Amino acid sequence: MALTLDRSPWVRLALYLFFVTWVGVMVLKVAAYTYFASNPVMGGLFGVVVAATAVAILNMNYEAASLRNGRLVLVLGGLAGHMAMVRAISLMVDAMTDDPTGTQSQMKFLLIPFALTPMVHAVLLGRGIGIFSTMYAALLGSLVLPEGDATLYMAVSLVCGLVAVQAVHKVRKRVQLLRAGVYSGLAALLLCVAFKRIDLMPEMNDQFEGLKQAGLSSLAALGMGIVIALLVSGLLPVLEGAFHLTTDISWLELSDLNHKLLRRLQLEAPGTFHHSLVVASLSEAAAEAVGANAAMCRVSAYFHDIGKLSKPEYFIENQVEGVDNPHDSLTPTMSALIIIAHVKDGVDLAVKHKLNPRVIDVIQEHHGDSLVSYFHRRAQEQKKAELEKVEKGLENPEDLPKIDEKNFRYPGPRPRTRESGIVSLADIVESASRSLRKPTPAKIRTMVEDLVDNRVCDGQLSDCILTLRDLAIVKDSFCATLRSMLHTRIDYPKDDERSALGRKSSDMEKRQNGTKTQPLKTAPIQPATPAVTPRQSPS
Repeated sequence: MALTLDRSPWVRLALYLFFVTWVGVMVLKVAAYTYFASNPVMGGLFGVVVAATAVAILNMNYEAASLRNGRLVLVLGGLAGHMAMVRAISLMVDAMTDDPTGTQSQMKFLLIPFALTPMVHAVLLGRGIGIFSTMYAALLGSLVLPEGDATLYMAVSLVCGLVAVQAVHKVRKRVQLLRAGVYSGLAALLLCVAFKRIDLMPEMNDQFEGLKQAGLSSLAALGMGIVIALLVSGLLPVLEGAFHLTTDISWLELSDLNHKLLRRLQLEAPGTFHHSLVVASLSEAAAEAVGANAAMCRVSAYFHDIGKLSKPEYFIENQVEGVDNPHDSLTPTMSALIIIAHVKDGVDLAVKHKLNPRVIDVIQEHHGDSLVSYFHRRAQEQKKAELEKVEKGLENPEDLPKIDEKNFRYPGPRPRTRESGIVSLADIVESASRSLRKPTPAKIRTMVEDLVDNRVCDGQLSDCILTLRDLAIVKDSFCATLRSMLHTRIDYPKDDERSALGRKSSDMEKRQNGTKTQPLKTAPIQPATPAVTPRQSPS
């Protein structure tokens, strides 16, 4: 039900109409204090037109936000709330002073949180939505401010919003939010000084009072930037939970290897744990290269194989040499069912431990509906052997096993996001790289090319938006990462060889320095007396 409402076109249309109506009514209601004092109806119509352009641009250029009604509520609700907040601060200023042009009113202008809404949208929905929010927060806010403040507000709001959006791009630490707030406050301060809203050189007849006012105004500009950063930092967890979003800050917190499931994986399935770490490194580097969410890829790779915890001994990376392989006593069909089941088991564990829904999607999608080729081939070989017995009359044809390819395929779905597709490719590449003997750059390149091309030909990447150019970059990234992981090392000499090499190099250094090497003082060696006297040769 919730998913239906989130994508319902009727709910989307209602949100658009509500936003346009809200803006028009707001501008009409406060028109007496703005540019439109002489013609309030014209002001309301102007607000409707501006709001309609915002809806059109959002719908045409930002499909990731416009197709999800929850995100529309966040974007349009944020702009409407910003507009109301700007007007409320303006009313507060008018109520607290009788002189609308006095110094108190000029300082209160700096208490408007210019960058609040753009910063929130940029952190939660990306830089594109942040820039969109910056432009329309400036336009809509200027419609409800007094005539003397509207143009200055538009300029300051645009610059502060853009500075904040750029400063929080790919933010991974909360201290970066504070830095963005300081930058935004500095931008507001510089613009207000440039446009004479803050006078740093007051008149001589009241210099002390003027300096005091300039100091308070400057402190208000900087302080509001810091307050905005603190507000955003506090609001993020609430907004993430309400709108089912995950920021890079949260992804970084989720990458803690001390999670209960990862600790279990480390103890009960150490081979799978190490495999997951390598897949995380491969997928994170590839995601960075193509501009996908690298932090999400790392976290998803950590958890993508947690379903193997139910039967870790059935997976090759957890098997110990000298111990019987449990698959030897099973039919290929049964072995394939056990291997395939780790996806469902992983989803169950993830839901039980309340993992992020996007991580659960990757767990479910990282094999797509691909074929468990090893056991499928093994089943075909067994059928071929049975067929030879039938031809020799040793078995009944009716006893031949039936091989249905569906029994050897994962249930899917196929990867539906770029991050899920990258983790899927990193998973098979890492698994195959373990079988390389004496890996060389050429062998690594050939292996990666074959694996990725096979996945593409099998249609496993048809539902995600990885382009051919992205795949080429992903291949290059995988090859570079594997070369650094699988590089060969020189053989270190043993202790006796090391000491011999040390003496030899020392002798060479002495010869080069003109120093004669002194032989060891030992007793002269006497020739050994033969035990048997050799016969005299005949004359």
